[in-house]
Amino acid sequence: MNPEQHPGVYTSLGELIQLQHKARGFSFLPRQPMHSLLAGKHASKLRGRGLNFEELRHYHPGDDIRAMDWKATLRSGKPHVRVMTEERDRPAFIVVDQRRPMFFGSKLKMKSVTAAELAAIAAWRVLDQGDRAGAIVFNDTDSVEIRPQRSRRTVMRILSEVERFNQALAPGMGKSNPGKLNEVLEQVNRIAPHDSLICIISDMFGADPETRRIATLLAQRNDVIVAFVYDPLERALPETGRLVFGSEESQLEVDTGKKSIRDEFAGSFEERLENAKRILLQRAVPLVPISSAEDPVLQIQALLGHARSARRAS
Repeated sequence: MNPEQHPGVYTSLGELIQLQHKARGFSFLPRQPMHSLLAGKHASKLRGRGLNFEELRHYHPGDDIRAMDWKATLRSGKPHVRVMTEERDRPAFIVVDQRRPMFFGSKLKMKSVTAAELAAIAAWRVLDQGDRAGAIVFNDTDSVEIRPQRSRRTVMRILSEVERFNQALAPGMGKSNPGKLNEVLEQVNRIAPHDSLICIISDMFGADPETRRIATLLAQRNDVIVAFVYDPLERALPETGRLVFGSEESQLEVDTGKKSIRDEFAGSFEERLENAKRILLQRAVPLVPISSAEDPVLQIQALLGHARSARRAS
């Protein structure tokens, strides 16, 4: 498949490599998206990278007062501060959904292409932070696991697999598999070591109470963030008269001029979003909404906080 002949329908390894230069200006600590598409009622935070104790030394003018070690100060009679260094070499698993429901787009590009680009941005960012990038790329029938390594070669392998799965998508390629999402998340739960960063990039097709159970287990031991990929047409039908929606199994004609039909369609999408929030916000897992009709780089930079160090919460 030649992506140049199908812009927005498929991606290529070259395009994913070029995103390396745009994977800057954000960390995996999200800003509070309290008014975003998927925001819940509770603030969602990641623990972030932890800090290790390095040394205890005398206080110098300009030191952060919050770093004061009061016990040592009282014991010695002179002010002391604790020097901390940021943890390095953290494993990250990027879970990339390339199932049939992702092969849909009404404007700029397919959801599957947006997911591929998000995976590339995440992989390059993880490597740039000095951490180990790994991935599980999956479709309705297959998946490939790439164990985390801190190397450009590993990132290139991740991008190659993303390209392979993306370009294998085609109309009439079989039925969708909603159960594959939970199967892959169970796999991540088995292989991810404690305190990993897990980035799930999906439209959450097939999410159910079992997804909640697995997400709870993942979030108990790791930092989890979900990039929820959606297309604007899934959220709201345009008022353009009769439209025909088709698949390899059936066709459906819808009169979008009827407000009741548009309201029902929008309500169905909102119900799916509420279900995703109930599943994930139970463990305060951040949900980052990403539209396939906009530049994913700009959306990520707007929704995720700027790079900064953070003490791991207890």
